[in-house]
Amino acid sequence: MAYRATDGPPIVPPGPSRVDLHTHSRRSDGVLEPAELVAAAGAAGVRLMALTDHDTLAGVRELVAGPPADAPELLAGVEINAVAAGVPGLWEGELHVLGLGVDPADGAFEAALVTQRLQRRRRVEAMLGRLRELGLPVDAEFAALPTPDAAAVGRPHIARCLVAAGHAASVDDAMQRLLARGRPAYVPRAGLGPAEAIAAISAAGGLAVLAHFADAAERRHLVAELAERGLGGLEVHYRHFDALTVDRLGAVAAELRLVPTGGSDYHGDGISYAEAHAGLWVPESDGRAVLAALAARRGSGPSPAASAPDGDNLVQP
Repeated sequence: MAYRATDGPPIVPPGPSRVDLHTHSRRSDGVLEPAELVAAAGAAGVRLMALTDHDTLAGVRELVAGPPADAPELLAGVEINAVAAGVPGLWEGELHVLGLGVDPADGAFEAALVTQRLQRRRRVEAMLGRLRELGLPVDAEFAALPTPDAAAVGRPHIARCLVAAGHAASVDDAMQRLLARGRPAYVPRAGLGPAEAIAAISAAGGLAVLAHFADAAERRHLVAELAERGLGGLEVHYRHFDALTVDRLGAVAAELRLVPTGGSDYHGDGISYAEAHAGLWVPESDGRAVLAALAARRGSGPSPAASAPDGDNLVQP
């Protein structure tokens, strides 16, 4: 994970959050099928959500083709783990950029994601090799994983294999002891840089959002530089952020005129969506701001959601 959790006074949700703009399914490193995820979100009260799998829109396409009954309004989304070479002091040397409202039919964007997924696969294969050298092979467990061709593989997959093979007590144990930066099986990431990721998302009609960057207030100049490159949003209401961090990030977003967004970053290891949602608070104003920004980019047409079921939604204030 390329985020830093904060441990001050927690956010106390005033009610069930109706917005979740950061989630992951089994098409990347989540544990639920896309349909299971949106069904769980709908059951928890979410009415606007984004599926933001790493480097793939496969889950989004499945949901657009056949959304579950009573599914929330869905924004096509993606998360790109951008390699921030030359930027010191970053957690794992990365900045994560969400693309909200991207066009799933954009061929150039899909080509960029295909390259990202190929680089992910090569990195995973190198890490599997490191684990073999360490006497901790998990090749059989990895081969048994349900990873379709369009799925994006990553370290959480390896971590789960280490748990299944008895080499780690938990996913977190595997990540921190073996797979994190500086640990024995770690291999650096290759792929798009932050400016490249922002440009690709923007070209595909999406809103580029800097995800779970707790240090945005202290590193305002970095965020401002990204805004000059086309960054349009900042994830302010993140499930792992305390109240003070949310306040600080909200001030940065307002100062730099970035759209505030928020989400659970749900993956599912050891926790149900309902349990994660219980600690999530994303104001409905965030959802409306994202939809308005996307509509403005498209010339103020209808709601830019990938799918918009009949009934209650957040398009209107």
